[in-house]
Formats: sequence, structure tokens, C-alpha cells
Amino acid sequence: QVQLVESGGGLVQAGGSLRLSCAASGSIFSIGDMGWYRQAPGNQRDVVASISRTGSTYYTDSVKGRFTISRDNAKNTVWLQMNSLLIEDTAVYYCFQDATDLRKSLARRFGQGTQVTVSS
Repeated sequence: QVQLVESGGGLVQAGGSLRLSCAASGSIFSIGDMGWYRQAPGNQRDVVASISRTGSTYYTDSVKGRFTISRDNAKNTVWLQMNSLLIEDTAVYYCFQDATDLRKSLARRFGQGTQVTVSS
């Protein structure tokens, strides 16, 4: 099995910064895309940012210029640096990694979620 463990959420004032991390462990053969979703109360879960194994990135429009996604392939870890946080960034953030396990089964694996709360 492949497990993802997230860390780094919390409470921050508007304009502040947080850094989320997500590390995969277990029976990993390879990992492709990594990224982050978020879900605010009453809303659907949407992709915030993603990064390919070769470093190509995607950001949803609302976070461009404020969030930066990065990864370390050797550590099976992805980070999300969030700067200039807005109240509307408040949500539960879920990391994902498209991991192939040792049985060569590919699936999008998710972390447990971490709460990010931005206050005024």
C-alpha cells in the first residue's frame, strides 16, 4: 500500500503564509503527477495546483502568483508554499500523488487533509 501524510496546515492571518507538505511512503514503484485539492464548506473539491514528474506546473487562476508548488522525487514529497493568503483560501487541503505500487497498480492517492484557516 501507499500512504500519504500531510502536514503544515493551521490558522493564519490574511496576508500571511503557510507551507504544506505531503510525503508518500509504502510500496511505491513510481510517482507521476503530484498536487493539491482544496474543499471549503459547501463547495466541491477543486484542484489548486499540480506538478508533473518533470516539473511542469499548473495553478488555478485564483492562486497564481501567490502559491508555489514544488516536489522532491527522491523523497516522494510535494510542497505547497502559500503566500499572501486570503480569507477565501480557507479550506481543507488534500494532497494527491499518482502512484504506481509494486504490484504495478496505478491510482491517485490522497492525503488525510489538513485544515487551513485564514482570519481577518
